[in-house]
Amino acid sequence: MSQPILTDRAALAAHRARADRSALFLHEEAADEVQERLKDVNRRFTAPAVVTGHPDFWRDVVPGARVVPDAPVLDLEPGAHDLVVHAMALHWADDPVGQIIQCRRALRPDGLFLAATLGGETLQELRAALGQAETELTGGLSPRVAPMAEIRDLGALLQRAGLALPVADRMPRRVRYRDMHRLMADLRAMGETNALAARHKVVPPRGLFPRAARIYADAFPDADGVGATFETIFLAGWAPSDDQPKPLRPGSAQARLADILGVAERGTDE
Repeated sequence: MSQPILTDRAALAAHRARADRSALFLHEEAADEVQERLKDVNRRFTAPAVVTGHPDFWRDVVPGARVVPDAPVLDLEPGAHDLVVHAMALHWADDPVGQIIQCRRALRPDGLFLAATLGGETLQELRAALGQAETELTGGLSPRVAPMAEIRDLGALLQRAGLALPVADRMPRRVRYRDMHRLMADLRAMGETNALAARHKVVPPRGLFPRAARIYADAFPDADGVGATFETIFLAGWAPSDDQPKPLRPGSAQARLADILGVAERGTDE
């Protein structure tokens, strides 16, 4: 069975080409977090790579990294890197687990995979407002905001890709805008507007965006404007290696937890 096509790659490339680096605040936050996590690892990486749709921004985040585009087939050599960072692009992938598997294959034993991507709570307000307005005006829906994965699903992909010691966590952020139109202008400046392959390419109904803006303002007010949610999910895992820590076999513990905690052990019927 062929992989469903989620993203119009030509449209996405055009949107990214028009992006304004000064508007990439989500990338700035993700880059700061990636750098902090690399410091916590306390290891010197000598052959890093970064997968991204914004090479000019991410080139300096990991010094000396080879920067490759987030194409369906990644330009990464097997076993060539001790660090691969997938930077704010996984949410546009038709095959997210395939992207992670390719990164895993590019890692040397005990190499580190890190990813930052937008998660399922991102733009939930905009999705709801546009959906309600379009349903009212046309009686149907068209895809206008890209579907994004939940943290539990993304975390499971790490194990499916064969990465050891997988970790997934999230960093939500609520941003206040003057109105929905200002939010959409910011999304254009980020290069994150609708690039879905299934999007309707006809001119939308004339009243769609004004109606959606009113719904947005009524449903999601924030002080003197409106609120928008952005959720960044971070993934980490290691290429398997013989010298990595391994979980103990069930029943192999040498001490009881109750003794360590200094409490009396109770049975399940208590």
